[in-house]
Parts: sequence; structure tokens; C-alpha cells
Amino acid sequence: MEAYTDFAEVYDTFMDETPYEEWKEFLVKKLREHGIENGLVLDLGCGTGVMCELLDEAGYDMIGVDVSEGMLNIAMEKRAESGKNILYLEQDMREFELYGTVRAVVCVCDSLNYLLLEEELEETFRLVNNYLDPGGIFLFDFNTVYKYKEIIGDTTIAENRDECSFIWENYYHEEEEINEYDLTFFVREEDDRFRKFTETHYQRGYTLEQMKRLVEDAGMIFVEALDAQTHGKVREDSERVYVIAKESGKKKAECEE
Repeated sequence: MEAYTDFAEVYDTFMDETPYEEWKEFLVKKLREHGIENGLVLDLGCGTGVMCELLDEAGYDMIGVDVSEGMLNIAMEKRAESGKNILYLEQDMREFELYGTVRAVVCVCDSLNYLLLEEELEETFRLVNNYLDPGGIFLFDFNTVYKYKEIIGDTTIAENRDECSFIWENYYHEEEEINEYDLTFFVREEDDRFRKFTETHYQRGYTLEQMKRLVEDAGMIFVEALDAQTHGKVREDSERVYVIAKESGKKKAECEE
């Protein structure tokens, strides 16, 4: 899962058109539909802390977990500028630990697609279930097999900015159902020279049927799934899907003990 090392320093630059505000509004809407208007919320795979900052502004007490030191360093720089009281933990989502339970867990921007084995997903879901309050909500998204196979496929994307440029070479390995993308970046240094660095990322696409089964195998209750673009019914050509699951197995008295 090692990624987002050198890439971390330019991540926000190339993600500046990501509709974070729109995602935040959807998350808040769904959390409030389930009676969660405040309290502790965990952002799993929080990256540079954009969603933590936005959900904090919406009234939630945020915890961010990410495996990348580089991404968390940037998140903490943002926290220092905003003055928000966000707790960041450098942990692998497959074995994260908290000091207590939280009212909700969110995991967006295809973070779960970095888990390449179903067993890793199930273990992560079991941990989420363990750290949720009784009846707490888990809201996550994932990229589908359709997106990797039919939309991204074997493509090359390039973008040139004044301060940095990148080449994204994408390969979909159909037999293994693994998406590989090789990133090459050129970043302008203070002396106007460009520093080149590369990273390779691997993701796996999943189907809704797989995710529903893994959620239930992990002991949670599957609540609903929505197409991430339309917020309507999931279709065969849905590229990204939201799933909402509910904690199961704990009683309120047990949690208070």
C-alpha cells in the first residue's frame, strides 16, 4: 500500500477540481438523515485533510487516519493554519486503532480501492464495526470494475502547470482485476530547475455485490447503495458507488462500560 510519498507535495495541486464541497454536502446530508448531527467522526484514508477540515466546519469532531506520512504532514499544516482541533493518526486502515468509539466513519475518494484483497477489505470493515458507536454509520465510496475496465482502461493522461507537470500512464490488468497507474511528475524547484520523480499505484475495482457481501460478512448491516454521480440507483455503468452500512453487534450499555 505504500504510495503518496513524493506525490503528496503536489497532490492538492492536481486535485484542485475535485468536488470536495459537493461530497461534503452529501456526507453531511446522509449523516443527518441517520441522526448524526455532531460528535466524533473518523475519516479513514484522510489524505491531506480536506474532508476533515470541511466536516469540522459542518460541526463534527474529526479524526483523520492515513498511512502516508507525507499526506498527513500537509494535513497538519492545514490544521495549523485553520486552528481546527483535528486529531491525525498515521495508521494503516487494515489495522487502525482508536481510543474509543465514534459516531460515524467516512472513507471517500476511492481509498478502499487501494486494498487489493477481499480479506483486507473485510478486516477493515470489521475494525470499522468495532469502533463505531451502537447503531453508528459507515459511509464509503469505491470505484467499480466497470470504471477501471471500460472508462480508464489503458490510457495516458498528461497535464502541464507552471509549477509542476505530470504524466499518468494507466494499465488495467483484466485477469488480476488490478488497475496500475504509473505517475511521473516534474516539480519546479526554487532555482527554477525541475525535479523528476515517479510513483506506481495499484487499485482494484469491486462490484456492489462484493461490497455488500463483505460488509455483511464483517458483521455490519448493509443499508443502501447509491450511484455517486446521480445519487440514484446503482447502474451497470456506475463508475463510483456510495455505500452506507450500520454498526451491528454492540449494545449501548456495553459501549458505555
